Formats: sequence, C-alpha cells, structure tokens
Amino acid sequence: MTLHNGYDALSHRVCVGLGFCGSVKDGRPLHVSDFLPPSGPVTVDQYVEWLFIADQMDPASPQALKLRPILRAAFIECMGAEAVDAADLRYSDEIEADD
Repeated sequence: MTLHNGYDALSHRVCVGLGFCGSVKDGRPLHVSDFLPPSGPVTVDQYVEWLFIADQMDPASPQALKLRPILRAAFIECMGAEAVDAADLRYSDEIEADD
C-alpha cells in the first residue's frame, strides 16, 4: 500500500494499526472525518477526541486515557506538528480529485 501524504499514513496507523476505524451509530457510519471542519486549525487533542467519539468510546475512560498518548504521537509523527490546517487532513485521492 502506497501512502501518499501524512493523512493517509495517519489514517492507516490509527485504523489498521490501532483499530480506530469508526463505528455505526443510529444505522449510519461514523468516522473521524465526519468531525473535521473544512478549514482552520485542528489540534492533535481535537483529532484524538474525535477518534474516540467516532468509535463511540468515552474519552475519559481508562482505555482512552491509556491510548491517548499513542494516538497523539501518531498524529504528530504523521502530520509533522501538534496542529495542522484542516485542509491537510484529507486523503490523497480526495486531493487528486480536486486538482
């Protein structure tokens, strides 16, 4: 699998590597991308919180508290900063479709 950008790598790591692939709520798929704004800054802590919500995990649960530093590290490593523009949190095939 070729990962073309930081968000591709981040999504692969949190979904395939850590199991944060979203859930189904009220019969509707729910994914972290559903929480991303179209523009503006997104912090690592916001993103991690949205991962928990998308997977219907209580962000204050012991399991979430244990996973939080791992998810934060993945975001920072893949995205290169503790905050990025929401436009950078898009899959490479979405960016290519816009070009």
